[in-house]
Amino acid sequence: MDQVSSHGERCHQLEEQLRRSEDLTSGLQAKISSYEVEIEKLKEHLMQEIHQLEAQKEEAIKEASECSEQHMDTLRDQLIGVQSRLVSLQPVLKNMKTNYNSLRSQVRNFSQFYEASIQEARRQICNAVTNVSEANKDLLQKYQREVQLRKRYHNQLVELKGNIRVLCRVRPHKDLTDQKSSQLSAIITDVNDDTRTSITYKGKEKSFELDKVFLPEATQEEVFMEIEPVVTSCINGYNVCIFAYGQTGSGKTYTMEGTADNPGMNLQSLRALYQEMEARKGLWSYAVTLSMVEIYNEVIRDLLSRDPQDKLDIKLNPDGSGQLHVPGLTSMEVKSFRHIKKLLALGRRNRATFCTNMNEHSSRSHALLTITITGREFSSGAITTGKLNLVDLAGSERVCKSGAEGERLKEAQNINKSLLALGEVIQALRAKQSHIPFRNSKLTYLLQDSLGKGNKTVMMVQVSPLEENIGETVCSLNFAQRVCKVELGPASRKIDTATAKAEI
Repeated sequence: MDQVSSHGERCHQLEEQLRRSEDLTSGLQAKISSYEVEIEKLKEHLMQEIHQLEAQKEEAIKEASECSEQHMDTLRDQLIGVQSRLVSLQPVLKNMKTNYNSLRSQVRNFSQFYEASIQEARRQICNAVTNVSEANKDLLQKYQREVQLRKRYHNQLVELKGNIRVLCRVRPHKDLTDQKSSQLSAIITDVNDDTRTSITYKGKEKSFELDKVFLPEATQEEVFMEIEPVVTSCINGYNVCIFAYGQTGSGKTYTMEGTADNPGMNLQSLRALYQEMEARKGLWSYAVTLSMVEIYNEVIRDLLSRDPQDKLDIKLNPDGSGQLHVPGLTSMEVKSFRHIKKLLALGRRNRATFCTNMNEHSSRSHALLTITITGREFSSGAITTGKLNLVDLAGSERVCKSGAEGERLKEAQNINKSLLALGEVIQALRAKQSHIPFRNSKLTYLLQDSLGKGNKTVMMVQVSPLEENIGETVCSLNFAQRVCKVELGPASRKIDTATAKAEI
């Protein structure tokens, strides 16, 4: 009975599951029926779209066929036209062939005649060019000979009279700002005469005659070529001084020091000296010493010293020679041009520079680079001693224009005082006075052995082309023209022999 009862319950459960399965089956059948209805609808819609696309395809095929027929008709008409043109052009082509053959024969005959004519004309032109070239060469040789003679006679005259050579350089326009470039003054230079320049000032034209005037386009190399013979003469035992003079901002430091890519007179002079010494190797031996000082507020400072603030003074040499020297001044013996470049870089770093309204990085001191070269000739034993002073003077300026105050005012006053002393020395040399006031300033006192009689001196006066600086430019040129008239007498060579000392 228990088993029957459990089987009954089991049967009841199975009946319940069967009933639920039947309900699920009926539900699924209903869904299948609805899906079949929906599929029939989609099939009908798809068949309609297929019929529409087939209709569109037939219509497109029809339109393409019609267009192709129209295009074929057009091409057919064009082909007929081309064929008719070809038929009409055939006689023209025959005539052109006939004319071409005729012209070809004529050209062949003309070519032979043309070649003969060209050769004859070429021969005549060559003869004419040769004659003209020879004539021009002769004239050029004569002109060059005259120029060389003129320069040689001028140099001999300068050598005999001992004049200070005065060169003028106009600051390049490209170094000026666009605003300042529009203010360029009427500085007139004669391209046919490089010794004259003129300037319009207060409605009048003032002319100046110097030894040479460099245009703003002149390069550093062109400027140095003019002073190279004077520079290299210090190897032969001459004292040489080259200094740049002019107002603040006129390009003095650029001319003397230049830039890394475009070196100035200092580096070019030293390079030329070493090249000349190298050329004499085997005949002479040389010892080169270098010193750098600045004169700042009438105080001498050693630019190669570890402490450039130390104040130095000028004394007479105790050896009884009467020469001047600066006790405590660093004098470095150099062995190579590379060593000199390092020393120059050290001196530039130690040089005092400040700011004024005239020039953002104006040099507020006089910088003196001194190279002493002692040479000994192997064959005769003669010893020569020459000194080269390269001087970058501080800029001259009017205090009211520079905007200097306080310490800057004191600097400007000392600069103008030393430049005034330089002018007094120049005036005394020009007047051939018995007493030359070298001691009026440290600058002139230190340059006494280069500005005095028997020495070679080159003054590079720098001028600005700006209208606002026209007054300072005229003052600089007036001073330069006065310097041109100074006579130092024939240059003397310092040479010692093995048995006696003589100054020739």
